[in-house]
Amino acid sequence: MITLILLGLLVGVILALTGAGGGILAVPLLVFVMGLEVAEAGPVGLLAVGLAASLGAVMGLRDGIVRYKAALLVAAAGMLCSPIGLWAAQRLPNRPLMGIFALVLMYVAWLTWRRTLASPTGRPAFMAKPAPCQLDVNRGKLNWTGPCAWALTLSGLVAGGLSGLLGVGGGFVLVPALQRYTNVTAQSVLATSLAVIALISAAGVATSSATGHLDWLIATPFCLGALAGMLLGRAAAGRLSGPNLQRGFALVSAVVAVAMLLRAVL
Repeated sequence: MITLILLGLLVGVILALTGAGGGILAVPLLVFVMGLEVAEAGPVGLLAVGLAASLGAVMGLRDGIVRYKAALLVAAAGMLCSPIGLWAAQRLPNRPLMGIFALVLMYVAWLTWRRTLASPTGRPAFMAKPAPCQLDVNRGKLNWTGPCAWALTLSGLVAGGLSGLLGVGGGFVLVPALQRYTNVTAQSVLATSLAVIALISAAGVATSSATGHLDWLIATPFCLGALAGMLLGRAAAGRLSGPNLQRGFALVSAVVAVAMLLRAVL
């Protein structure tokens, strides 16, 4: 139980500090340390990431930085695809599923590293085009257009499907999408993505629990650790966050991805 609490603590801290994809390390940790299969670890990781994200989202709502209408739209789209991903995860053999997870994790590592290459304006250099979802400074709200709604809906569908399939929150999809499609602040992007992760994870966890694929004996201590880690990470975020931390996360993710790919192949 102590091992599970410590693993959850690590996941919560990483999620709080990195946001995009921080929770994706939950499943590899459970696979390598606890010996679970990906399909078994997925629902546990999803619950832990969802609870930790909920805590972060509540803090964001308190600070008034969550774009709640955008979060609800993205989450609604994600909830449609999450059960489909869960259905597929329970039917795929462990080796192919682990291989898919490794490739996604490698993509997250590459994307995280790429996001650290910021332009002088603070937006990543590869996101130079005007965002379709523009924030009206006078009203303090997003100007909703067809391209804006479609872009956010598509992001939610992708995040939801991967959330159900791999037991991840989908932050590695949501944060870059919100950065690309909106012009809100980095703090607002992170808080909004946490709100979406919390809602999508809730749908996935409900489905897993109803079908008997969630092991509560493993999930409970792991989730307690993740919640404590989120609190610790949020307290230290101002001092520790930055490009070097993101690059460190990217390198760790790449190493874990290679290890999972080798395990899947061998």
